[in-house]
Amino acid sequence: MTLIRRFLTLAFAASFATMAVAQEGKLNIATVDMQELFKQYYRTNEAQKQINIERARIQKDNNERLAKIRELEERLATLRKQLEDPSLNDSKKQSLYKDWQADQQTGVALDRERREFLQRRNQALNEKMVQRMKGILEEIRKLVEEKAKVDNYDYVFDKSGLSTSQVPFLLYTKDATDITAGLLKDLNKDAPAESLPSADDPKPEIPDLSTPPAGGGKDN
Repeated sequence: MTLIRRFLTLAFAASFATMAVAQEGKLNIATVDMQELFKQYYRTNEAQKQINIERARIQKDNNERLAKIRELEERLATLRKQLEDPSLNDSKKQSLYKDWQADQQTGVALDRERREFLQRRNQALNEKMVQRMKGILEEIRKLVEEKAKVDNYDYVFDKSGLSTSQVPFLLYTKDATDITAGLLKDLNKDAPAESLPSADDPKPEIPDLSTPPAGGGKDN
């Protein structure tokens, strides 16, 4: 359950309990699309671009390590062919075999170190990403709360929220005001032009912040 879903669950529980004792008054209800706010917020776009740059840097380092391992594999293949030469005397074969063993051990060590590097760097980046996304979600949540107080809304429901069975929490609300557009305008009012998301930019979903980030990336 994500940070947003936990917030929604509490809001729903409170709303149903209150409705039972507040039938005499009309509730002032608003809806908001948290996914849309998250996707279109310029700070989300900036964070995603920075994450992509760091992932590309990690992949570049990994590719350089792989290139060294490939060179070593080619040398091993050459040594193996030489060892298969029936004209070699025993002394030369023993010398070549020692070289082959040494290079093989070096290759195993290099690949192990590369995999550990990749896992370590990706885990650190994932943890950094989660912290940044938490900060962005908290900013959005505070803005929603401020808007609700200023406009005197009793409840604000996230219409993009899904249950564990992937069914929308909010199926129907009578006379609810959608405040998404106004909130998005407020979020992006001071955004640098180059930071605003374009139609071509990938639109990240709100990540599940309730579980630890995966430690590894693409391991190849």
